[in-house]
Amino acid sequence: MMTQKPLARTLSALGRKPHWLWYAPVACLAFQNIAQAQENASPAQSRSAIEEVVVTGTPGGAAMRKLDASFAISTVSAEDIKRKAPSSTADLLKTVPGVWVESSGGVSGANIFVRGFPSGGDADFVTVALNGMPVFPPPTLSFLENSTLFRIDETIERMEALRGGPNPVYSNGQVGLTTNFILKEGGPDTEGTLKYSTSDFGLQRVDGMVSGELDDDLYYMIGGYVSSSPGIREAGFDAEEGNQFTLNLTKLLDNGKINLYHRATDDHGTWYLPVAIQDGEGNATGLDAAYTQVGPGNRNVLVPYSGSDGAGGSEITMEMEDMGEGRGWDGSITGGAVELDLDNGWSFTDRFSLTKGDADTLGFVPDGAAVTLGSLNGGTDGETITGEAVSSNTLVQRFGAWVVRKDIQAFSNDVSLAKQWDSAKVTLGYYTSTWEVSETWSIGNSKYYELEQDGLMISPDSVDDTCQDFSQSTCGFKYDVDAIGEAQEDAFYLAGETYVGDLTLDAGVRVVTRETQYSVDDGARDGIPDLIVDTEEDAVSYTAAANWSLNSNSGVFFRINDGVKFPDFDAYRDFRADFNNGSDLIIDVEQYELGYKLSQDNYSLYATGFFNDTKGQPFGNVALNDFSRLRTEAMGVELDGSLYFGDFELSLNATIQDTEIKSGDDAGNAVQRQPDQQFRLSPSYNLQFANNVEAVVYGTVSLIGDRYSDNGNINKLQSYEKFDLGVIVNVDELEFQVAIDNLTDELALTEGDPRAAGVSANGRYILPRNIKFSIGYDF
Repeated sequence: MMTQKPLARTLSALGRKPHWLWYAPVACLAFQNIAQAQENASPAQSRSAIEEVVVTGTPGGAAMRKLDASFAISTVSAEDIKRKAPSSTADLLKTVPGVWVESSGGVSGANIFVRGFPSGGDADFVTVALNGMPVFPPPTLSFLENSTLFRIDETIERMEALRGGPNPVYSNGQVGLTTNFILKEGGPDTEGTLKYSTSDFGLQRVDGMVSGELDDDLYYMIGGYVSSSPGIREAGFDAEEGNQFTLNLTKLLDNGKINLYHRATDDHGTWYLPVAIQDGEGNATGLDAAYTQVGPGNRNVLVPYSGSDGAGGSEITMEMEDMGEGRGWDGSITGGAVELDLDNGWSFTDRFSLTKGDADTLGFVPDGAAVTLGSLNGGTDGETITGEAVSSNTLVQRFGAWVVRKDIQAFSNDVSLAKQWDSAKVTLGYYTSTWEVSETWSIGNSKYYELEQDGLMISPDSVDDTCQDFSQSTCGFKYDVDAIGEAQEDAFYLAGETYVGDLTLDAGVRVVTRETQYSVDDGARDGIPDLIVDTEEDAVSYTAAANWSLNSNSGVFFRINDGVKFPDFDAYRDFRADFNNGSDLIIDVEQYELGYKLSQDNYSLYATGFFNDTKGQPFGNVALNDFSRLRTEAMGVELDGSLYFGDFELSLNATIQDTEIKSGDDAGNAVQRQPDQQFRLSPSYNLQFANNVEAVVYGTVSLIGDRYSDNGNINKLQSYEKFDLGVIVNVDELEFQVAIDNLTDELALTEGDPRAAGVSANGRYILPRNIKFSIGYDF
């Protein structure tokens, strides 16, 4: 049987599902034609994108025009961030084409998917970077993805989001998405912002930022926030509390600059989970997106832990834990950079960062469908553990009080030396990173609770189930982990580019070695033997591209890259059988991109077609002890455009893709939890009034296609539309903002129950309608 080449496979897939081929060019042409029709009738706008500069995805982080980039990169300015008023860092990533974000879990712990890469949750193919360095080199550990470690505030200048492209060669070798947040720097003039925010769900938040000059060519920026609220899904207590402080110092030199920063964060919030949509008999429960199980009366729970003796442990101890802690980050990121322009076209760059802190997860996790109490106790009434009477027709559900404690630390350094000639540039770099984790888990341990906000645990005497006995911890799904891991990655990379007329050719190669030591004491209750890993893996990644400038304002590019995703600690634990049988657990990713770029004074359009082939992604259900390695293919187009005419602006962010599982029992199905179509249109209109009063009215219409909550494509999640609306009014130095998220209170699901096979009676809703108001003073 003849093996198809990548292009042939692409054409074959196009014949199977051609619908996106019709949508993409029509959207592109319509967007461009509208812009060209308005070009002569409208004055050039100040938000022109022609000279927009990016630093992500370039050798050594060298600045270049976005229009000249031979890769797909989006930029989000501080003004854009303000208008989006994101509920979390992950929520902001919805502005990036090619990315699907489930930010319905709260301020931390989102699920983020990129370009159809297969994933069961968290953010396997997403790196969050600060000033060019990853905040934590592994994109995901269980119950920890990069966006959990980062909070947005007034200290952010902009975000750059690079998909695919040269990603596999630079930094931590991310094959998917790298989001790089750039801190504001001070200048000769003292300026700043002070802002107070509140909401219809009880938010109380104060933000501040000030910057200026300390000495000749020595600048500072200081900022942060203090915040508290019961949460969008109100828990009945201050379930979301946080504070952050950032200091950024910049020293300008005759031939470069030195930068140092420190960012300390302590921020956490309730972990929102799938809720019971139907009971065990298929009847609606009446719960909606405002519901969360945790409350002031049930938040403190005794949780069982297995003793750790190096041989599985057998002693069970009970510890009081607070489910109200939710998910969050209590730690710091410290880093800096030295950038020098040397003689004769030489330049030197060294970037470094240190991340250290705790990223914990606590919450009530549903286990199975809701049922009536009477179905558990022979039809009679019962009581809670506090003695409160409960009728037999009361809905109850199993919830596990899950606790995952993670203490993490990471240090990364990226040093490069570059030489520039008239027609070429070469960069040689060395990236090194070490990271550690010490973690303790107790998950499972399900008990029956009243199915209502702050619902109490049901008394053991009211349930014919030995597992309800609060002293028992030997039944139901249990998973104890007591583990320590260390890893180190060393990578050399070489990148070069040359210029032949209007054609730019670039290529890069990365040679990397990763060493991993990881030891796990699983405890006795899950019956899994302990694990000790001491391994070393090597890989080579590469990228190559051609970029042709059609004129000063437009161009096309073609790129190919081949990269890897190394296994992180969890892969060794969950796929220990494969590893012990000789598998390296490495995921191989091959990508192709074809892009078109157009940027005028009053409009811009970036369109990127992509195809990727992913081999070896581990996938499975820990509860069912069912694992496999998948091969998938994905193809699609990303659209990123803006129109400016008169006082009106319109932005387009769209992704149209087709994914297919190519191996195993689910071959031929779409990968789970990712829509084939996403469209976001964001119009805005500027208003001018007397007495220096200005205003902008803006909004976003999001059109999200169908998805499946499982690779078996059994549980379908319906398409939905979401509307956001806001207004900003400036009166001299004062700024007032009202932002309404989910204006129509759309009731849509982002996921089913990832802990249940097939169709589930549980699902997680998008966040309900909420309104935020802020008043700021700029000086």
